[in-house]
Amino acid sequence: MQHIPKSDTKEIEILMFDKALEKAFEPNEEYDINKWIFVPNFYSEYRYILGTKGNNPLICVGINPSTAKPDNLDPTLKSVERIAHNNGYDSFIMFNVYSQRATKPELMEKELNVKLHQQNMRAFEYILSLYKNNSPSIWAAWGNIIEKRNYLFDCVYDMIDLGKKYNARWFSAGRRSVKGHPHHPLYLKSETPLDDFDIKKYYERIVCK
Repeated sequence: MQHIPKSDTKEIEILMFDKALEKAFEPNEEYDINKWIFVPNFYSEYRYILGTKGNNPLICVGINPSTAKPDNLDPTLKSVERIAHNNGYDSFIMFNVYSQRATKPELMEKELNVKLHQQNMRAFEYILSLYKNNSPSIWAAWGNIIEKRNYLFDCVYDMIDLGKKYNARWFSAGRRSVKGHPHHPLYLKSETPLDDFDIKKYYERIVCK
């Protein structure tokens, strides 16, 4: 199954994160809301959050969501779940630099939808705030795909800023690229360890050179 965007997200109605979160707490016939957090709680052209609930989650940040949903994870999400558990986390939360769904990143919209990005950052801050007393763990996992759109680096900058606010600790997994991009989760072994990732230094080297 592939997801090809039907249009730019500026042409569709975007559900604000707070409203989408409210609905995600309502009983859903398609999945167990006590196990999953899925925002919005229906399949759409965008996704803010997908993950499992726990006290010590690994927050993984990819580039953009594809077809995954509760109880129907794609290969990337299955890898994320395995690596999270093998590194001692009791749950995982999949997040993305940009929330437009597209199986192929080159199909993402060419221009940033500011409204969609703002809501995505609202979602990111919400998740970080839940674990602010434990220095939330963020796994940078976007690979070279981040070079597909220039605006993605601006989105990462905002995530770095929010991470500072909540004293987040950043990690990468697997070998980084020649340019220093963190490895994508797909094809990593389940026992792959997490390595400390200096996100500030990475950003300065890639963007501010």
